[in-house]
Amino acid sequence: MAWFGLMSAMFFVVVGATVALAVGTINSLIGIGLSVIAYGLINAVAARVANTTGTSVSLFSRVLFGRAGSAFAAALFGITITYYVVAEGSIVVSALHAYFGGLPIAFWALIVVLYQAPLAWRGVATWLDRLNGLLLPLYVLGLVGSVVWAIVEYGYSDEWLTYTPSSSADLGVPGWWYAFVIYMGVWVVTMMAWDYARFGRPADVRFNSHITFGTPFYVAALLVNAAVGIFLAQTISIAGALSEESAILGIISMMGIWGLLWVLVSQTRVNSGNFYLASTNFQNFFARTVKFSMPRTFWVIVVAVVVYLMMLTNVLSWITVSLQYQGVLIVGWVAIALTHIGWMRVRGMKAESLEFRPGRVPAINPGGVTAWGVSAVVGIAMVAAGGSAGAVWAPPVSFVLAAVIYGLALRFSKPGWFTMERPHDPRDEVEDMWEARMRCHACGDSYIAYEMDRDPSAGHQLICLACASDEVGFQRAADREAAHRS
Repeated sequence: MAWFGLMSAMFFVVVGATVALAVGTINSLIGIGLSVIAYGLINAVAARVANTTGTSVSLFSRVLFGRAGSAFAAALFGITITYYVVAEGSIVVSALHAYFGGLPIAFWALIVVLYQAPLAWRGVATWLDRLNGLLLPLYVLGLVGSVVWAIVEYGYSDEWLTYTPSSSADLGVPGWWYAFVIYMGVWVVTMMAWDYARFGRPADVRFNSHITFGTPFYVAALLVNAAVGIFLAQTISIAGALSEESAILGIISMMGIWGLLWVLVSQTRVNSGNFYLASTNFQNFFARTVKFSMPRTFWVIVVAVVVYLMMLTNVLSWITVSLQYQGVLIVGWVAIALTHIGWMRVRGMKAESLEFRPGRVPAINPGGVTAWGVSAVVGIAMVAAGGSAGAVWAPPVSFVLAAVIYGLALRFSKPGWFTMERPHDPRDEVEDMWEARMRCHACGDSYIAYEMDRDPSAGHQLICLACASDEVGFQRAADREAAHRS
């Protein structure tokens, strides 16, 4: 249910309508249909690995890029999701300001942040799951109700199904491909799916990969929402050019208080999860890079402050451009992750064999860093200097380039790219590393052997994954031990 909060993002309602204005309804629905297939296939694979290993995006990135590269991945993910928190929160601010009026935008922005941020203080498996389960029927009711309301108010015509723009810019690509690439820019969803799927029970891995994070979810999140958005945009009166803000204002103008409640429910669902993901990844980034370890609640507050300050700017005018650049980086990450998973399957390597413990992963994986760096530079250059054609082709070019370079790198890879050879591995000391629990000498808590290590800076006592990631002394000792052994 926490993951299903993403389904109610107003972004998916409006982006479908926006794309249709550029290339027409038929082209939009074809491109979105292809996106549903792509999202379903990619995220089924990602969810299966996350569900099987319990790794987060940050931990799996250690496998691909080494310790340093994984920190950048966590920062990129956290920043991108923070932008989505701002964008989705700004919609609620606009809705409240339009309905109640009077008070300034800064006041409504404060109200939105103060009520949304605390919703992410507690964990996914308890509070967020229950909250989104409770609000899901209300969102569906609002989605269906908006369509029925529009038909009653304006009547029904099937012309929205055949709509084509009277004049369209020369995109240089077929309309359906343009629609597909627009949705490709939101492949951060794969990172989001990964960080939710890791909570799945091993017994549910098949259901989660094919249903919860598979194609059926994207039929609802992408295709159904887009169809509703296209219908509403072609039916109701919307002042000015179509955008998330103008569409929401049009809905509130038509539905009144019920439209406002629908916006509140939908954006509360999606932003509670966004706050959680942003805070988690910032927590990981600062703990792993500058060894500044604070509870996740602290990072929720930090994200809330940043989001509030960003809301005070004309955020919707510049955030789209920023997300274009970050989208290029994210599709590169997805390509490298999929290539690595495919390589493991070809070699018959089990997902549980992934090495992500900081004392046994090198600082840099040259293959992953090179593939990501080159694809990112090329994609960013295309967005910055290639005009509209460059922006359209940047994501697929970056994706293919990252996959090809990393695939070639794997062909000539060495074991030292992925692991530092060290003795005294707790995984080898027990019969079942998923069941045997060991006590960390640093924090005193017990964890399964799968995520434990031996601390060479403390007489090879047991140390957990979190403490090993935070302790500078441990990391230096582990590096020295690995260098001596090699």
